[in-house]
Amino acid sequence: MTSELPIGILDSGFGGLSVARAVRARFPGERILFAADCAYAPYGDRDESYIMERLERIIGYLTDRNVKAIVFACNTATAVGVKTFRERLSIPIIGIEPAVFPAVRHTRQGVVGVLATTTTIRSRKYAEVRERALEWAAVSRPMKVEVLDMPCPGLMECVERGDFGSEKLEALLEKYVDPLARAGADEIVLGCTHYPFLANAISRHAKGAHLIDPAPAVAEQLGRRLADLDLLAPASPDRPADAGAALDEFRATGADPGRESVLRSLWGKDARLLPLSA
Repeated sequence: MTSELPIGILDSGFGGLSVARAVRARFPGERILFAADCAYAPYGDRDESYIMERLERIIGYLTDRNVKAIVFACNTATAVGVKTFRERLSIPIIGIEPAVFPAVRHTRQGVVGVLATTTTIRSRKYAEVRERALEWAAVSRPMKVEVLDMPCPGLMECVERGDFGSEKLEALLEKYVDPLARAGADEIVLGCTHYPFLANAISRHAKGAHLIDPAPAVAEQLGRRLADLDLLAPASPDRPADAGAALDEFRATGADPGRESVLRSLWGKDARLLPLSA
């Protein structure tokens, strides 16, 4: 395995681009192979057997392409499958989880809101993260801290269709975000990688609240793992600092012109969407 190989990043849809964006910003010399399972999304309201079946296919594609690491840029996929694939594969597998601990650490009002998919909130992995954060807060914070979980069916789909300001989106935000704001949440965890693309709209419904996006932390963890294995793309005088960007590749199940348009709105006008057979 060489450092010139791409980093595989997967998601049920285009939300994982928020993580890919953080990876691109932190490591401009790396190549990204992004795999979105758009035709079979959303994962967030599916049962675990369905999600595992899809992950088998997407990860099979990425390993066939000889990626040097795989980033699960999907909270639901991480909650359901990351442990299995870490045990099975020898390359670094980086997951993502709702950033409850930073929220609990920094809340001033003692109220944290978590926006996530139904499957993420119901998962054992999230329950463990939540419990550890609250146990820490019980002995380390001067006030009582509570975490309010908010499943958000339908919100991910808004990003998938490029909807960042419709009446339907506003109705969903009123349903999911407004109750957290009324409860006094001053830290709101974006527990799905699609939600950073709705940050401005969410902030309008939770004025003054701090939104937490875990993507930069995921990029840092990826960098640590690659550095440990001497797999970071090399820097040299004859290699442009942003050499990886020109080689970025975006694939999706169900790729079509409409989805390519959404990709370009999220990543850039020159992005091209290629089909993913998985």
